[in-house]
Amino acid sequence: MDFPRQCEFVARLGYDGLEVAPFTLGEDSFLMPAAKRVEIRRAASDAGIAILSLHWLLIKPKGLSITTEDAAVRNRTIEIMRRLVGLAADLGAKVLVHGSPAQRRLPEGAGAEAARIRGIEAFAAVAPEAQKAGVVYCVEPLAPPDANFVTCIAEAAEIVRKIGNPALCTMVDCSAAARSESLSVADLLDRWLPSGLVAHIQVNDRNRRGPGQGVDSFAPVFAALRRHNYAGAVAVEPFDYVPDGPASAARAIGYIRGILETLP
Repeated sequence: MDFPRQCEFVARLGYDGLEVAPFTLGEDSFLMPAAKRVEIRRAASDAGIAILSLHWLLIKPKGLSITTEDAAVRNRTIEIMRRLVGLAADLGAKVLVHGSPAQRRLPEGAGAEAARIRGIEAFAAVAPEAQKAGVVYCVEPLAPPDANFVTCIAEAAEIVRKIGNPALCTMVDCSAAARSESLSVADLLDRWLPSGLVAHIQVNDRNRRGPGQGVDSFAPVFAALRRHNYAGAVAVEPFDYVPDGPASAARAIGYIRGILETLP
C-alpha cells in the first residue's frame, strides 16, 4: 500500500496511529524535503491518525554502525541519527526506537569493550538533539542472537542512567523480552515502569508474529500498563505477517481491544 492507503486502512481498523520505519519512506528519508514531510504528516492527519513513532532507524542506507572503529562510518551514522530525530519531529512522532541490531554489533574478542563504549557515545551524542526537538530517543533491548549489545532492559537502563538526559530512555519489546529476560514481561513492567526510564512498548509474540498469534499471553502485559498508568504508545510490531500484512494488523487490534474491554 502507498502511505495514504496505509493510514486510511489502519484508521478503519481502529488504530490511533502508525509506527513508521524510515526506510519505507525512501532510502535517504533523513534527507526528505520539507514539502514531502508535510505531505506525509497530512496523509496521517487526513485519515484521523497520528505518526506516533519511528523504528528500524539504521537499516538504510547500507553500511551504518555506531560501534565500528571506522570513525568516518560512525560519524556518518550519528549524523543520520540526528537527522532522523529531525524527521520524527517534523512528522509529529514523539518517540524513536533504536533497534537496528546489525548496526550496533560488537566484535568478538578484545575489541568488544571499546566498541561498546563507542556505541554508548553515539547514544549520548544524539540525546541533546532529541531533547531540543522535543522527542524521546529509546535504546531498544534485543534478544541474542539478533543482538550482542544491549540485550536486556537492565543493560539499557544502565546506559540511559549513565548519560542522564531525559530525552534518552529505553523501551520494552515483548518478543525480545520473552526470549531474553529472566522475568515475565508483566513483571518487567512492574519492575521498570516506576523508574521512569521506559517510554515505549512494542507488542509481539516471541515467535515474531502479532500479539495473540503464539504462546505469549498479553492480558497481564496490558494489566501492568494500566496498573502503572502508562500513558505512552503501544505499537503492534510483528515481523512474520500471518496470513498477510492487512489480516495480521486486523487480528492484532481485535485481540488487543478485546483484552482492554475485560480489564477492570
